[in-house]
Amino acid sequence: MHVQEWLETIPAIAVYALVGVVIGIESLGIPLPGEIVLVSSALLASQHGHINPYVLGACASVGAIVGDSIGYAIGRKGGRPLLTRLGKRFPKHFSEGNIGLAERSFEKWGMWAVFFGRFVALLRIFAGPLAGVLRMPYWKFLIANVLGGVLWAGGTTAVIYTVGIVAEAWLKRFSWLGLVLAVLIGVVSMLILKNRAKKAAAAHSAAGEPAAVTETAAAE
Repeated sequence: MHVQEWLETIPAIAVYALVGVVIGIESLGIPLPGEIVLVSSALLASQHGHINPYVLGACASVGAIVGDSIGYAIGRKGGRPLLTRLGKRFPKHFSEGNIGLAERSFEKWGMWAVFFGRFVALLRIFAGPLAGVLRMPYWKFLIANVLGGVLWAGGTTAVIYTVGIVAEAWLKRFSWLGLVLAVLIGVVSMLILKNRAKKAAAAHSAAGEPAAVTETAAAE
């Protein structure tokens, strides 16, 4: 079952909670499809009125900020041995190459790596724990975390919600156009067939008329 189809079967409050929890867990360093869940939920909100996009964006933002903060605390306490354990548990995400790439990003951009990392799938998982491991001052981390979390979560929700509404409007318009087009095609087809049938009948009648005259003359 598709994620969006499954989300349609649960109450709105459960959708809000699920989005916040999944994004929060992903942000503290455990690979989960937070972006997929957020996009699916925002698209669902554009199609069903019982999901409030503002509440959805707020829950996603809180999940992102809280999750990153917990990840920072875990990374600061666990240090580099934590990254080694994560590498053994999640070798695909926490490989030496990925960790090295994330570290170079932090060395180059500092707190902005936390901010921009929110928009990159790989860095989204690393940002919190790695900032703690590298002992980034918490106030810098918190500013970047809040700004990045709100902009990513709120912005993604707003964009997908708007795109969903526009797409639905176009699909509805297309369905009406399709219906009108189908009717026109049906009428035109009927007229063409009727015209061809009329011509065929006229041709058949014209072909039969000389034969009838010949038979009459022979009888005389």
